[in-house]
Amino acid sequence: MIDISELSYHIGKRTIFEDASAFIGKGQKVGLVGLNGCGKTTLFKLILGRLYPDGGKISVSSGTVLATVEQEIPDINQTPLNHVLYSDLRLKKLYDELAQNPSGVRLAEIYDKLDSLGAHGAAARAGAILGGLGFSNADLSRPLKEFSGGWRVRAALAAALFAPSDCLLLDEPTNHLDLETVIWLENCLAKLDKTLIIVSHDRNILNKVCDKIILVDECKLKTYTGDYDTYERTRHLQTEQLVKDAKRYEETKKHLQAFVDRFRYKASKAKQAQSRLKMIEKMGDAPKIPLEKSISFSFPQPQHLDAYLFTLEDVSCGYDDKIVLDKLNLTITQDDKIALLGSNGNGKSTLAKLLAGRIHSMSGKLTYARKLKTAYFAQHQTEEFDVESTPYATAKAAMPEAKEAEVYTHLARFGLEKSKADTEIGKLSGGEKSRLLLSLITINKPNILILDEPTNHLDITSRRALIEALNEYDGAVVLVTHDFHILESVCDRLLLVADGTVKPFDGDLEDYKNYVLHSSRSSSEEDSSSEGGRKEKRKNAAKLRAETAPLRSKIKTIERRLETLSSQKENLEARLIRGYESGLSIELAFINKEISDAEKQWEDLSTQLEEIMNG
Repeated sequence: MIDISELSYHIGKRTIFEDASAFIGKGQKVGLVGLNGCGKTTLFKLILGRLYPDGGKISVSSGTVLATVEQEIPDINQTPLNHVLYSDLRLKKLYDELAQNPSGVRLAEIYDKLDSLGAHGAAARAGAILGGLGFSNADLSRPLKEFSGGWRVRAALAAALFAPSDCLLLDEPTNHLDLETVIWLENCLAKLDKTLIIVSHDRNILNKVCDKIILVDECKLKTYTGDYDTYERTRHLQTEQLVKDAKRYEETKKHLQAFVDRFRYKASKAKQAQSRLKMIEKMGDAPKIPLEKSISFSFPQPQHLDAYLFTLEDVSCGYDDKIVLDKLNLTITQDDKIALLGSNGNGKSTLAKLLAGRIHSMSGKLTYARKLKTAYFAQHQTEEFDVESTPYATAKAAMPEAKEAEVYTHLARFGLEKSKADTEIGKLSGGEKSRLLLSLITINKPNILILDEPTNHLDITSRRALIEALNEYDGAVVLVTHDFHILESVCDRLLLVADGTVKPFDGDLEDYKNYVLHSSRSSSEEDSSSEGGRKEKRKNAAKLRAETAPLRSKIKTIERRLETLSSQKENLEARLIRGYESGLSIELAFINKEISDAEKQWEDLSTQLEEIMNG
């Protein structure tokens, strides 16, 4: 479908691509990955024909319709519903013609064409997509000019999903979405019956959706079959092998060179020495080992407090005279790792601000532990930095008693080495600014980290480092994020913020994912707007979770078994790479058979679960 052949592209003197090649077949779902600034967005523009290669070519199969999320909405007086409907230019043309009040034969022809295009169900389909992306029924008829920039981006994403196309290109589509919307989008993309190319730092969506990964690295395109985890394992094994090859190369070259140095001027050995010189020349350059980007976080460890950090008794909070959360009863200890779940607008950030002391309770009793120190992260705080200052100067102002070396050491905890610490903040990337903010809020060694969407600008490597740091941190964590993988890796306590209150969620994150997918977000279902309807849905969802619990337990057991088998397989493959060991091939064959049997069991049980959940 899309053939990229010997592509070259430059921006000024900087080479973005050089002799880069890749192929994307019809129906494939491809994850485009690589370090920030490597050229992923540029490649999108080249595929879309908005930029032109300096060399090589990008061939798109004849008749292929490409779609992407447009950054600007031309008519903000349109409603979200009309914006999505009109993304199908065929429908738009016919609707525009209908507005001219045609008559007779032409009117009949227009209705026939509309019928052939499925126009009778188009509004429902558009509404369902907008509902999945968080728009309410009332929102559908409001003009887009009344929405924030983030919501306009959602409308543009809905239009890209709705518009007829053969290939959809999405660049970081999960940015600024809530977890619930990300879950819906992930499910939508997995079912998409078209070619998909997606740039994302969300490894969960890359795992769930993609069957091929293309890495943009050193101006080249490198293709890997499978999801992101498979790509990571394959690349790790390849790097291990390259390290071994490089070692053998150096040892061989050293051996040959030693012979040459010893005998090149000895007549009886001169010919042999000359032969070895030619062998050295033919060896070429040493195998190039890819440099893996490495970032490590390290939160300062807090003093341990035995008492509850927070105790909330019938607490209400909100803004001005408006109560957002009411009658909250909650305790938090220093050992808690809490995920706040719930759609945007339900009060997750309000609860985070209450715990952080940014807003006060309106009623009830909120008790803090003595000597409690809190740290609060909100993405908008990065916009408040003095762009002409440096991380060092900013951190020094926050810790005036510290010596110069101590300030640099603290910044280095968050991957900001001296060169970055002395760079103007305005020249830092979004991810670097986020890491600077994390460093500043933890100077006082807090007992609790309250983090509201900390991953927005962090790449996969930085997100992995954040997970490791949070798991090593001995304080409490309250986390609001759309990154499912981080929640799954860090949090062991789930709180659902909904309907004006906060309650424990009965189940794990997979249960929550099913809860979101099978709780209607469509504005077409009127009962969802009533309290009775919502209660009935929660009751039915709880009943369904209970009924399917044994099945889900079996699935989880098999998944854990597959993880163990995969690890054993990786170990055997690594040993085989190092050299032959008797019996390894047979052992590997047995492991592969066990994996195949387990995967078949998993597929059968998952199908059963899906059938039950879908009624």
